[in-house]
Amino acid sequence: MAAIDATSRYDRVKEVKEFDESKIGVKGLSDSGITSIPQFFVHDPETLADLKPSSKHTAPTLPTIDLSHINSVTHRDGIVEQIKLAASTWGFFQVINHGIPDSVLDETLKAVKAFHDQPHEVKAKFYKREEGKGVMYASNNDLYRAKAASWHDSLQVWMGPQRSAAEEIPEMCRSEVVTWDVYATKVGETVMELLSEGLGLESEKFKELTFSDGRVIVGHCYPYCPQPDLTMGITSHTDPGILTVLLQNHVPGLQVRHQNEWVDVKPVPGGLVINIGDLLQIISNGEYKSIQHRVLANSLKESRISIIMFLNQGKWNEDGYYGPLPVLLSPEKPPVYRNFTVREYIENFYGKGLDNKSLIEKITIQKLN
Repeated sequence: MAAIDATSRYDRVKEVKEFDESKIGVKGLSDSGITSIPQFFVHDPETLADLKPSSKHTAPTLPTIDLSHINSVTHRDGIVEQIKLAASTWGFFQVINHGIPDSVLDETLKAVKAFHDQPHEVKAKFYKREEGKGVMYASNNDLYRAKAASWHDSLQVWMGPQRSAAEEIPEMCRSEVVTWDVYATKVGETVMELLSEGLGLESEKFKELTFSDGRVIVGHCYPYCPQPDLTMGITSHTDPGILTVLLQNHVPGLQVRHQNEWVDVKPVPGGLVINIGDLLQIISNGEYKSIQHRVLANSLKESRISIIMFLNQGKWNEDGYYGPLPVLLSPEKPPVYRNFTVREYIENFYGKGLDNKSLIEKITIQKLN
């Protein structure tokens, strides 16, 4: 009876609100030296059942693709095939020799880490919840929508189509974020060219469709968690947009779902992780796949830092609908998905916590083989 009474006295909504209004973030909780996490960070037994690194001996390895010869007539077709295969089977791959200097990679990671390492009293002036525009620093963008909170904080900076004002970006990482936007966008557009060619389209087709105009940079911090077996860094989800470009430090945690098992994504020195979003799966009529991924709570004393560039279309069709590209459809390849509206897309993402392919499930006409 005592246990029931204790549970009944727990007010989750109140606890979440107090945490959010404190603006301390999980980094602040971690820095304070706590030995147990607040109850609203504890996930259900089903989620916690398989929290472990993949087997070192049997787990497959994420494809790594060398982009150094993409302008070579001899090599380009082969690289297109590698990208197409990885996007169709894994939905994830790493790219190396992508043209970004190591110094830029290092400086970007250091700058975002330096922001998160500040005392929470200093970061608090940036803490707010205004999703979809400007600059936002917060813990868990879906804090009030998710069933359980996850152990990470984020700095979010919108770079397009409405660009955040430079003075809004925290000064200690301002120049690095602006520079990263240029470099990461270029890599994203290069990969889009290869993906477009993989579908038999002109290389510039995705750029013409404004697939790189909607851009947001998110700098995640996963600090040390005293009870990593009770929570997540980020829960399993798929990305809603077109394409994602990820820069991560050496602290592990990212896992990808492949052939019904969780596979560790081990950072490749100088490499970037690329993954397909839900929209690109829909637009490609299921040719490319968005895949579940998650981040384990960090059990190491050093914070995991990841910097994500989410690429999305900047303009919707004039009729307000989107769906598989008509040029990819034929009697032999009928549409796998129905068209949907921008309102459906936005409400599906912002109306709940992170999840897996919920929009795709809603608009599927016929199952993929």
